[in-house]
Amino acid sequence: MVRRLTLAFVVILLLVIGLLPVLSMFVKSVIADGRLSLAAYEGLLASVRQWTLMGHSMVLSSLVTALTVAVGVPLGILLGKTDLPWRRFFTLLFVVPLLIPPYIVAVSWFDLLGSEGLLAHVLGASATRTTARLLFGLPGCTAVLFSIFLPIPMMLTMIFLRTINPRLEEAGRLVAGWRGVMKEITIPLVLPGVLLSAMLVFLLSFGEFSVPNFLRYDVFPVESFTQFSAFYNFKAATAAAVPLAAVTLILLLAESAFLRERTYQLRPFPERERLPLIRLGTHRRWLFASAAIAGLVIVIVPLVVLVIQSAGIDAYAEALDRAGGSLLRSLAYAVAGATLLTFLGFFTGYLVQTKALRYWRSVDSLTIFLFALPSTVIGIGLISQWNTPWTNFIYGTPVIIILGYLAKYTALTSRISVTQLAQIPPSMEEAARVAGAGWFRRMAFIVAPLARRGLVAGWVVGYIFSLRDTGITMLVYPAGHETLPVRIFTLMANGSPQLIAALCMVMITATLLPAGIAWMVPAVLKRKVIG
Repeated sequence: MVRRLTLAFVVILLLVIGLLPVLSMFVKSVIADGRLSLAAYEGLLASVRQWTLMGHSMVLSSLVTALTVAVGVPLGILLGKTDLPWRRFFTLLFVVPLLIPPYIVAVSWFDLLGSEGLLAHVLGASATRTTARLLFGLPGCTAVLFSIFLPIPMMLTMIFLRTINPRLEEAGRLVAGWRGVMKEITIPLVLPGVLLSAMLVFLLSFGEFSVPNFLRYDVFPVESFTQFSAFYNFKAATAAAVPLAAVTLILLLAESAFLRERTYQLRPFPERERLPLIRLGTHRRWLFASAAIAGLVIVIVPLVVLVIQSAGIDAYAEALDRAGGSLLRSLAYAVAGATLLTFLGFFTGYLVQTKALRYWRSVDSLTIFLFALPSTVIGIGLISQWNTPWTNFIYGTPVIIILGYLAKYTALTSRISVTQLAQIPPSMEEAARVAGAGWFRRMAFIVAPLARRGLVAGWVVGYIFSLRDTGITMLVYPAGHETLPVRIFTLMANGSPQLIAALCMVMITATLLPAGIAWMVPAVLKRKVIG
């Protein structure tokens, strides 16, 4: 009974902080003077500009999806299935752009290729006229978003490779080489992961507004954000946000019908049961060089550009002076958000893994739906629900920011918990129950300690995504409580390139430092144990 009540409370909490704001936003958009009114949507459908924006969004998302899958899947196979040197380093390197606010990558490429960028200082302004023109538009947005979302198909391919029964590939190797095994066995088995990654990349790029906004490419999320933040037109903003939610829902329904059941059944095989890696032989050098060049162009060059642009103590001193308070607030909100996300994700993951309630599939679908929703939709929904005199104690405080984090990112910590809990034998908890231990006691002293690696990983992921969040925070933050990503975004209009670059480097350091520590500590402890 205690277990059911606790998990039911978790479900109600998810509904209140996630689904209810979206429903509230939609209901208020169709009510005018107490009567049903579709005027906002009629204007949306009749506007040629809105259809143009939708076309821009679809084209941009399709291009980004095609490129990331075409490059990310082979890259995932290369890093997850072969004996390529420095595979772990390359994996971490390519993940870096996904961990920082997207517009920072756009800023870096602008500092390099813009009309007054570093390349212009070396080659002259005329030489960068073409690159600057391409950067501000569809090609630039596609390239930047490609570098940001490339880790998604790469990582999902690597994860799905670990779930393949090695005996299947071993049997295939008896009658064919690795090329035949990959074509007939491995690729078909990881295909659900490829399709899942394509869907996620499409939805995330479809809802991204900061990069198109910075690079001046008009898309639907920018329109929704502009209608609300610049013109304070709630109905128009909501009308522009609803199609984003509708596209998200349609794709997730398709994913649920064709892919979700397969992902529920996936379990990683133990390390000792995996086949030896594919030996690259004579191809090893050029594949290593290809991976190194890709990492250099996609990750290292943008970071080096920011380092060069921000060089000098004065730039960092000004950055801390103008945004030091925002940095401290970002760290505090990210720590609070990560801690709450870890708890909420753990219990949600436990519910999904153990199927403790009949509607566990719906709960899992809800978290994924909220994660896939564009940030502008969630932000407008939170304002719609909580911007009332009765709830100003939430809306007028940083609590509204934390609620946005919980609504958006619970799917991440929940999925990590599901993966970790799947590796814990149910007999462990059952034995404690037979011995008379209550459910909370079993959670505290049996399940949570055994799942500690997942809890730590969930906290780090929750911290990173809370810290990098821009879309939700920019819409809902109370006056005087702006975070560092929001502060950087607002300063880009009139701040010097050196100041913006310094702020971006501060942001990158604050984001990646915990991830680096979480990666290094287990390796150090392992060496000590072996030693």
